[in-house]
Amino acid sequence: MYDAKEASPHAEGSVQAPVGGPVPGPPPHRADGPPPDPQITEVLLAWSDGNAESLERLLPLVLDELRRIAHGFLQQEAPGHTLQPTALVNELYLRLAGRRHVSWKNRAHFFGFAAQTMRRILVDHARAKQTAKRGQGGIRVTLDDLIGVPTEPDVDLVRLDDALRVLAEMDPRQSQVVELRFFAGLTFDEIAEVLGIGVATVGRDWASARTWLFRELEMR
Repeated sequence: MYDAKEASPHAEGSVQAPVGGPVPGPPPHRADGPPPDPQITEVLLAWSDGNAESLERLLPLVLDELRRIAHGFLQQEAPGHTLQPTALVNELYLRLAGRRHVSWKNRAHFFGFAAQTMRRILVDHARAKQTAKRGQGGIRVTLDDLIGVPTEPDVDLVRLDDALRVLAEMDPRQSQVVELRFFAGLTFDEIAEVLGIGVATVGRDWASARTWLFRELEMR
């Protein structure tokens, strides 16, 4: 199961299936999800078995996709932002390198975890930025693709993060589905595989979460 606690940027040690809480701007969606490379899964499984060189072997295989996800997160930032996709990927690498025991299922599991970790990095950055500017100048993201109906032009990332934290407390799985679909760009089939649920259940969770988020953000 995609476990939110294991995805915390402050948690070191074991990595179980990630997810469950808050998030930033969506990467451009592709119908096919992350690149289907069997070698990626092979390296991830070797990493899970304790191969110390696996992270170095993995990076060249996943770098382009990680940059795509990072670019998707950052493309909605306000002018003058300080983070760049390369810096975001580098921070992700440092967090991955600090983990000792991992248990990856497949490439979809890895990319879902990577997207969530990037989101958490950006949330930390946005909160620090708002604190420094007394609530001004935060990262803003566009939500039309997630909500499914036209919304205000954009919404503050911290505000979205707070809404998703509430959803995670009410229904952790729905929050996981939002993260894997909207932010990692996984297909329903891939989400079902990562979470160990049926594809139809993924669809119902996605629809329900979108409706709830629309109402919640309207009230904030």
